[in-house]
Amino acid sequence: MIMISGERWHCTNVACRCSVLVKDSSQIEGSNPRCSCGSAMKKDYSPPVFREIAMPDFPEPLLISNGSERD
Repeated sequence: MIMISGERWHCTNVACRCSVLVKDSSQIEGSNPRCSCGSAMKKDYSPPVFREIAMPDFPEPLLISNGSERD
């Protein structure tokens, strides 16, 4: 699992709940890191951040009548 500096990981064992702050990034491949109690650790949940996408301003399309309308 890739660990990035500044991430916070916590132990999945309810009795332990140890928390670790990553100080240096690592590129080690494999499973999630293990706590000192032996349980797997997971990253803290961070909710997604939504932002508005700026769309370019296009002129309104012209509506052209083809003459087949009846009044």
